[in-house]
Amino acid sequence: MKQIRILLADDHNVIRRGLRLLLESHPEFAVVAEAADGRQAIEQAAATKPDVCVLDITMPHLSGTEAAERIMEILPATAIVILSMHSDEGYVLRALKAGAKGYLLKDSAEGDLIEAIRAVSSGKAFFSPEVSRMLVEDYMREIKARGVQDSYELLTVREREILHLLAEGKSNKDIAGMLNLSLYTVETHRRNLQEKLNLHSLAELILYAVRKGLIS
Repeated sequence: MKQIRILLADDHNVIRRGLRLLLESHPEFAVVAEAADGRQAIEQAAATKPDVCVLDITMPHLSGTEAAERIMEILPATAIVILSMHSDEGYVLRALKAGAKGYLLKDSAEGDLIEAIRAVSSGKAFFSPEVSRMLVEDYMREIKARGVQDSYELLTVREREILHLLAEGKSNKDIAGMLNLSLYTVETHRRNLQEKLNLHSLAELILYAVRKGLIS
């Protein structure tokens, strides 16, 4: 069995040690590097080329989201999981825009990290259940307060199907093959659904899917 190679970055030694012990209790994982700040995380990622980077959002020198952006530039195939104390939408969206596929609250990391790493290493998104729940509740309050209809109802069945697959981490090419469609057709459906939902990036699309409860 091929191990999933992991970099851990957190400025607290005790947290890193605890996460390392947790991960290394599973033979499918190998912690190949550790870092105590954002710059060190980038250097260690470049040197060891891990499959997954677990980054604390608040670190000296460079934050977890800033480090994630740099790591994605040099290692676009590496999956990023952000550890954070913050569950509000602004932090989640910044993490997604930086390239993160996973977003975990620190107080639930011990219970969620294993599942999160398995998910992101297979191309899927993962969010702490508490984050997903809060985003859904905030979205429902916002819709109610504004007195507007949810634009999701405007999507065709095919557009909804493609939205789900995009949110799960599938590329346009992947979707074309799965649905037996041309790449041009998938791109057209994607453009149409993003216009209907007023979404301008993959990060916003994934966040919308979480707020809608389409993915956990």
